[in-house]
Amino acid sequence: MSAQKNSSCGFRTSIGGQALMEGILMRGPKRQAIVCRTADGLVEKVEELHLLRDKYPFFGLPLVRGVVTFLDSMIKGMGALMYSAELIPEEMQEDDPLDKWIEAHFSAEKAKQIIIYTAVVLGIGLSLFLFVFLPAFLVGFIKPIYNNFFLRNLAEGVVRIALLLIYMKLCCSVPDVKRLFRYHGAEHKTIFCYEHGKELTVENVRPESRFHPRCGTSFLLVVVIVSVLVNSVVHVTNTFARIGTHLLLLPVVVGISYEINRWCGMHDNLLSAVLSAPGKWLQRITTAEPDDSMIECAIRAMELVIPEQKGTDAWGS
Repeated sequence: MSAQKNSSCGFRTSIGGQALMEGILMRGPKRQAIVCRTADGLVEKVEELHLLRDKYPFFGLPLVRGVVTFLDSMIKGMGALMYSAELIPEEMQEDDPLDKWIEAHFSAEKAKQIIIYTAVVLGIGLSLFLFVFLPAFLVGFIKPIYNNFFLRNLAEGVVRIALLLIYMKLCCSVPDVKRLFRYHGAEHKTIFCYEHGKELTVENVRPESRFHPRCGTSFLLVVVIVSVLVNSVVHVTNTFARIGTHLLLLPVVVGISYEINRWCGMHDNLLSAVLSAPGKWLQRITTAEPDDSMIECAIRAMELVIPEQKGTDAWGS
């Protein structure tokens, strides 16, 4: 079945996922499920979700919810990734000196929390360096456009996209990441199969497209593009002042990008196809065709988060 045919869905689910080490995380409206493949078979872990917006409605407002969801997804996603890594046989695990030090000085539960939050902070720090600090710093050396705010902002956007592509391509050179991208493809295919109203079987999932409009990869690219538009209001020449204003505007960029990604997830028309096209193109790098065992993991993870009440997992429900 072609990717074009797959773009027409019976409905759009709010269920999303993430590829893990030899497994899949699926996140539904009420709970999330981790399913990993080990030597002893599939290992499952299901957790109830307690969303901040349920307790404080303010955090569910448009634009605000994007920042909250992004941070929450990073924290929960990193925790799931750590859990999947723990299931790998000890002889295949790599020792991290920082993790070892933390585990030696704190209780098991506290150490796990510290490691997760440290990884999130380091991940955000690396992202800020690559996509905020470095582009502004490099473009600041191009004197002909130093005082032309439009061209300078556009050039920074081009550098961000180039750095994103280089980063993704470098990730592809790592064997473990290549396998992770195959699980990413299994996740997308399974979500598409569910949205098409088909029975969740390996045979039904296999021919689905691996390019989904509502994907974290697409979100990253949308963030880069939206940053060009939002940062166009920055009319300062000093490089460090520009970096500071970019940081201040980052929550706005993330909030708008989330709403665009959310809208594309809710609709299936020409505009949503145009908006999601760049992200789908980038998914040619970050997803790969899975094998049947990977699809089985994704199917099981999906089954564990589908709500009992039909339709409550659709966008806007």
